[in-house]
Amino acid sequence: MVVARTSGSRAQPAKVRAVHDLFVAGQVDAAYLDSSPLRRIVAESWQRSLATGVDPDTGGRATEAAKALDDLRRSHPLAPTLPLIRRLLVEDAVDAGVVVAITAADGTLLWVEGDRRAIRKAEAMNFVPGTDWSEHAAGTNAPGTALALDRELQICGTEHFSRIVHPWSCTAVPVHDPRSGALLGAIDLTGDLSVATPQTLALVRATAVAVENQLALLRLAGPDDGAREGALLSVLGADRPRWQAGAAGPVVLTGRHADILVLLIRHPEGLSADHLAMLLDDKDLDVVTIRAEMSRLRRVIGGDHIASRPYRLVGTVASDMGDVLDALEAGDVAGALSAYAGSLLPQSVSPAIARLRTELTTSLRGAVLAESARGNLALLRHWLGLPDGRDDRRGWQLLAEHGAVDPVERARARAHLIGLDAELG
Repeated sequence: MVVARTSGSRAQPAKVRAVHDLFVAGQVDAAYLDSSPLRRIVAESWQRSLATGVDPDTGGRATEAAKALDDLRRSHPLAPTLPLIRRLLVEDAVDAGVVVAITAADGTLLWVEGDRRAIRKAEAMNFVPGTDWSEHAAGTNAPGTALALDRELQICGTEHFSRIVHPWSCTAVPVHDPRSGALLGAIDLTGDLSVATPQTLALVRATAVAVENQLALLRLAGPDDGAREGALLSVLGADRPRWQAGAAGPVVLTGRHADILVLLIRHPEGLSADHLAMLLDDKDLDVVTIRAEMSRLRRVIGGDHIASRPYRLVGTVASDMGDVLDALEAGDVAGALSAYAGSLLPQSVSPAIARLRTELTTSLRGAVLAESARGNLALLRHWLGLPDGRDDRRGWQLLAEHGAVDPVERARARAHLIGLDAELG
């Protein structure tokens, strides 16, 4: 899950309301918002809301989803976690004057539960199941804007774009698929000013983490809606590589064992000891060493996962590397970028792993740059924020030269380019 703080301190509600009235009336521009006491994250959301034609005097938008709400609920990945959310949030909200909302990734409200009086009041702004509370439909609001930015967020009173929502404050945290990293939806707590505190944010964040953990356990316990059974191999990013199978906790792998498992995933037909030795190290490994390593690997992950003659994996083994490759093959660049936790086994010196590492990173980078050329700056910003993107001169140049980038971001991008040129000569 993406963890980020809201930027800037909150201004007094009356001052924010005055700025809001001027902005929606077209009497001030974006430059005025930048100099106002409004938080930048809210100012940017107001600008997006106005640009997409959101009515500042309405709430959520009724959609066709309301007619198929039961089907949406039954099929949604968060449905199995509803009892957990009720236990952690809803039960305490019943008499606290707040409502708990669970949204789909597109902003559709799936469940709205909690204090009955608060639920009735929320109905006045169309905060009901089946309505669209995405940012482009309802303007600045915690669940909608949290989904748009893929980050936890609190929106307080007059920071909402819609006037009808000004009496409310809300805290929302996105929820992600624990395997692929794909955005599934958000958990939101809506009420008075008391729900826009650090303590509330910590509570909703903890609930989102618990939900993602339960989804991971459910995935391991058995297939649902086409989810893959078997083991999960995590080999992207700076964290130690891990193997998880069944209900047991994850097993931390040595670098050599992780190399072997990645190569076996990429060669489902199997590898002989000679071929595996060459892929791992074309100079210093022999068949005896490979057999010893395979024996140790079997003891670590369980002998029933690896067959011999040739060495090959038994059953389905999913991996975060595979999630990125599958998403790229399907043309889902956003999904691939979300699943990409970093370089493939960055500490590995295996020539075959180095080649796979380069292929994976280069494929993802190329897809992101292609999308940015079509105007998708969100993906480009995400890429440049990753370790692999920090030295991507072409990416920073695209950001600096893009016409939709504001002056402040353009200046930062140009400064980064100057730094790269100075560092790299």
